[in-house]
Amino acid sequence: MAGAVGTEDLDGLEFINPKGLYNPSHNGYSHLAIFPAGWRIILPAGQGGETEDQALSADFRVQLKQAIRNTVTVLAAAGATLADVAKFTLYVVDHDKKKFHIIVEEFATVWGDRKPAWTLAPVPALALDGMLVEIDVIAVVPR
Repeated sequence: MAGAVGTEDLDGLEFINPKGLYNPSHNGYSHLAIFPAGWRIILPAGQGGETEDQALSADFRVQLKQAIRNTVTVLAAAGATLADVAKFTLYVVDHDKKKFHIIVEEFATVWGDRKPAWTLAPVPALALDGMLVEIDVIAVVPR
């Protein structure tokens, strides 16, 4: 993965934190994503932390980094990048403060100051045994 996504990467995709809501930027996200009419919406399946040979590390950070790499791969198949992500949902098994800290750290290396809208959903389990995290993104690109 290259450096963090910058504001110059996608003219037209806006991330907003409206007055009257707390500023979530220190937690790695924005409240709202807005994109212009006519843009193409990309809806890939959720991506977990498994490698191409279906191996899953027992380490949460390793799985999160792999889930991000898998998301890069699936977006590339549609002609998109992480810079095109407007919103995503992150599913985390046995979520806790330690995992949240890792998430904020890792997402800062990917998105920097340009933070998509996202939702974190703690879950008891995911599709594969040993799967600890899954990223479900919505990306948008100009036509």
